[in-house]
Amino acid sequence: MNTQTSAGQTPTRPVRELPPVITLSEKAAARLRALYEGANVGQLLRISVSTKGCSGHAYDMNFVDAAGTPGDERVTSQGVTVLIDQKAVLFLIGSQMDYQTGDFESGFVFSNPNEKGRCGCGMSFHV
Repeated sequence: MNTQTSAGQTPTRPVRELPPVITLSEKAAARLRALYEGANVGQLLRISVSTKGCSGHAYDMNFVDAAGTPGDERVTSQGVTVLIDQKAVLFLIGSQMDYQTGDFESGFVFSNPNEKGRCGCGMSFHV
């Protein structure tokens, strides 16, 4: 089978656009803006995935200087920038980060289409 065109070039496949690594809900973006303008001026949130918990993986979030770590992916959603550890990108593709408040706790939560399950306490996940 000949895969070359008449001009002697190999045909290219159409490039399929990937979903964003992560998007932020309006509430998550508003909370991050407040943090970036307050105690975390000059810093960005860095999201990574570590190996821990009863299901195997957990989301880790830390504030780092705005330069981040070489290789981090910069993602801007709702006008707010976060950094994604390059090792976490494949775990997070298509995820949304939200900020939820409850009677006893408040925090960032992830809706991740790559998750296959969570542990009973909800602190770790597996893919």
